[in-house]
Amino acid sequence: MSTPAPNAAERLGIILNRIRRAALHFDGDGRDVILVAVSKTFDAEAIVPVIEAGQRVFGENRVQEASGKWPGLKSRYPDIELHLIGPLQTNKARDAVALFDVIETVDRDRIAVALKREMQAQDRHLPCYVQVNIGAEAQKSGIPVDETLDFVKRCRTGYGLDIVGLMGIPPLGEPPGPYFALLKQLADQAGLDNVSMGMSADFETAIGMGATHVRVGSAIFGARGATH
Repeated sequence: MSTPAPNAAERLGIILNRIRRAALHFDGDGRDVILVAVSKTFDAEAIVPVIEAGQRVFGENRVQEASGKWPGLKSRYPDIELHLIGPLQTNKARDAVALFDVIETVDRDRIAVALKREMQAQDRHLPCYVQVNIGAEAQKSGIPVDETLDFVKRCRTGYGLDIVGLMGIPPLGEPPGPYFALLKQLADQAGLDNVSMGMSADFETAIGMGATHVRVGSAIFGARGATH
């Protein structure tokens, strides 16, 4: 008789255990690493079991998609912390500030200006991360590595944003470790405590390189487009 495949809540438990083991392995004190459960493309029905299992930090890529499911979920579960982890357009800044609790993708001056304006207008001063293009990939968002420190300073002192960390995604198909190490080094140089890096395939490596937040989706919710 075959063993049933684990459901989303059980997969969440597996990932949390792996995060704890990796943190203990690389840091004897077992520092806290926060799981951002990436719920993009999954509807509220698929997300609720993961919330009921205790997860409270989630990540979404698109403002419009998140706007269709998270207001209702956040009214039911008011302690949810929702992170925007996908590219943000200036015309979506108002909606992003209204819905999200953390913005991880500040990557250019126009976005910084738009966020400052909307945070002041809504009196919601959200913590933000600067997204860094750690692989210098033309198709990816993010501030260039050599501009990161100046941009962080500009966001803080010029735009008044609460920059709390850096976020980055290594190039697909390359060993991620050196890119994670680079992002952690930049965060240290900028005096930032938080580093959001590592996804389903490489989050344990990211923890070894100093990640404080890991973004895991498919390992919890299953393959995109799968039946739940």
